[in-house]
Amino acid sequence: MTDYYRLKASLMRGGTSKGLFFSAGALPDDPALVQALLMRAIGSPDRYGKQIDGLGTGISSTSKVAIIGPSSRPDCDVDYLFGHVAIADALIDWSGSCGNLTAAVPLFALMEKLVDKPDGQAEIRIWQANIGKKIVAELAVKDGEPVLAGDFQVDGVAFPAAPIKLRFLDPAGGVAGKLFPSGSPQDTLRLPDGRKIAATLIDAGNPTVFIRAADLDLTGAETAEDLDLARLDELEALRAQAAVKMGLAKTVAEATFERPAVPKISFISPARVEGTEINARIVSMGKLHHAYTGTGAIALAAAAAMKDTVVSDMLGQPWRDKPLPFSHASGTQSLEAVVKRHGRGWKVAEVVMTRTARPLMAGEVYIPAPG
Repeated sequence: MTDYYRLKASLMRGGTSKGLFFSAGALPDDPALVQALLMRAIGSPDRYGKQIDGLGTGISSTSKVAIIGPSSRPDCDVDYLFGHVAIADALIDWSGSCGNLTAAVPLFALMEKLVDKPDGQAEIRIWQANIGKKIVAELAVKDGEPVLAGDFQVDGVAFPAAPIKLRFLDPAGGVAGKLFPSGSPQDTLRLPDGRKIAATLIDAGNPTVFIRAADLDLTGAETAEDLDLARLDELEALRAQAAVKMGLAKTVAEATFERPAVPKISFISPARVEGTEINARIVSMGKLHHAYTGTGAIALAAAAAMKDTVVSDMLGQPWRDKPLPFSHASGTQSLEAVVKRHGRGWKVAEVVMTRTARPLMAGEVYIPAPG
């Protein structure tokens, strides 16, 4: 079949995301060809929004690709390049990261023999090439393979698995250059009707915009079906305006059509679930996420730890030196931002979360030759 490419790939679940993983050495040298092949493998662009002719499923949390290779950095084991594939458009957004999918990176690295670790608890050091940040994954290894079975449950995933601890080191400023790209822990955004909305624009894990649900007459209990097109348009208007303020796009049009993956926008509300401190929802690629993005959770923990953000204001004070339990669309999650003094302020040294991951299949993906 000379009109098809056959590329070795693995379909992996990481946290509440799924994506196609490729070894860097298994891909062609032409970046434009790689871009076209990866989009087609997932099934994009698809004007029907279903990705039937590919391995995506028509939702943002499964329309993802990852390229993994040996790291050229002496302090890391592998490089991880993440691409968020637009569903309807011919676009892969390489500008951000995926915290959930990160959990699958150490599994893939071990399975593909990109790293070799002795039995026991192992550390795999990951260079997140999109944003220039280091992540340390801690997981169990047996006979040179990752241990998959376990009883750790991630809300939003039906089945338990072995825990994978992820330490996102110095997560601030990977995309926009600093923790608060606008220079302030709170900014004012405007809706198309002129209403003013208080927002925190933060870059930790991924650039993220936090607003209060009540400011948009939302409760925080909404499902994807509850958010009509008009409300999603309001959220996109705020997200795109924030992208300009964060220096991620020159215009709101550029933010909407060329940078759909970042920043994310999240609306928060008081705790709704016993044992949690806050409730949060997040929009990813124009749709309400079925759980909560991993990098959004990193940004939430970082914003909670900083004074005068909309998140810490809702909590009543900065949340430091202990895990932050919060509820989301599929249940709850807990993670911790470790902060240290930095001059007269604070610096996010790392954010720690635990996820699960597993390989779903491995083989060859058949991709029609672009033409």
